Amino acid sequence: MLGAVTTKGGRYVQGGGCLTVGVAGLIQGGGFGSFSKAYGMAAASLLEAEIVTADGTVRIANACTNPDLFWAIKGGGGGSFGVVTRLTLRTHPLPEFFGAVFTTIQATSEGAFRRLIGKVIEFYREALFNPHWGEQIGFRPGNVLVVAMVFQGLNQQQAETTWRPFFEWLAASPQDFSIASKPLILAGPARHFWDPESLKKVPGLLLADDRPGAPETNVFWANNLQEAGQVLYGYQSAWIPASFVQTDQQDHLADALFAAARHWGVTLHVNKGLAGAPAEAIAAARDTAMNPAVLDAFALLISGAEGPPAYPGIPGHEPDLPAARRRAAAIEEAMGEVRKLVPNAGSYVAEGNFFGETWRESFWGSNYARLLAVKDKYDPDGLFFVHHGVGSERWSTDGFTRLT
Repeated sequence: MLGAVTTKGGRYVQGGGCLTVGVAGLIQGGGFGSFSKAYGMAAASLLEAEIVTADGTVRIANACTNPDLFWAIKGGGGGSFGVVTRLTLRTHPLPEFFGAVFTTIQATSEGAFRRLIGKVIEFYREALFNPHWGEQIGFRPGNVLVVAMVFQGLNQQQAETTWRPFFEWLAASPQDFSIASKPLILAGPARHFWDPESLKKVPGLLLADDRPGAPETNVFWANNLQEAGQVLYGYQSAWIPASFVQTDQQDHLADALFAAARHWGVTLHVNKGLAGAPAEAIAAARDTAMNPAVLDAFALLISGAEGPPAYPGIPGHEPDLPAARRRAAAIEEAMGEVRKLVPNAGSYVAEGNFFGETWRESFWGSNYARLLAVKDKYDPDGLFFVHHGVGSERWSTDGFTRLT
């Protein structure tokens, strides 16, 4: 879809980047893309949907027809309100350039790492906290900082100029910091950003489809290679309010990130918080079912771990349960440090804790009661059941026995 709209049509549509993400699930989960700090959430780009509800009726949902259902499927969670069969999405003008920045920085001590965290928060506030920049800044055990960011609307020289003060700061303290992977800054015409030939210029980013007869345009993200059968040991997220990148609060955020990284890696996904986005993107997001915390968050913090493909009951391929429990515990410890900073942060339904007990408040906040009313109207018997989906508290965990 992105290639058809962007490369051929010269427009931009807010889609997702992971190969496991389908457009219907993206919209119903809220939906973020690399450039959501500029274009907002995918759900907020929805103009109209066709949906089959529990009574078998094919309904049109938009701002005028079935507006309550329209609102609910914009972030209220997939599979809860009906079967979505068609979507119409808003497109946006395409900027001249898209690009990316990659680097890995090794601090030589814990003290240097804490200083690096403080600096990157300051640098983000001063240079990157705007609609041009998205994606990830990661903090890893072993005092490692990983940058994997994208940008839009800037050319190569502008992107390099933006990052120059940060790299000069690092170079001034060679005893404290080393560049584990050489900084890579790439910019190119936005219309060709999703072309496989353009993406192949980034080392290790893609895998070609080597099946006989496969088109040359069939490519996969390299990090998606083992997702079939992959075992998730743990996965949690939290919205981080924009107030914590301000001068009087940034030390608290830096301390929390440092403490969390003593246990397990945590990553700030700055494209998954709408603070710093254009006013129209925030206004459109306000009219979705998402947890309102996203409106004031500068980033979504994620901590997760996974193992290689595993299959219970197949000798030699069973999941490593002791390792899974250790890593799940480490993630819980890391997120515990974050929750000390933001006790009621809220979480993204598409990247939340499968075992979380406060999922209603976490995923939807003050919007949950309204979502439940829509559920009762269009699916009063609870035909559609999703683990930790709207109305699922009324059912057994397998969805077969009604409790209330």
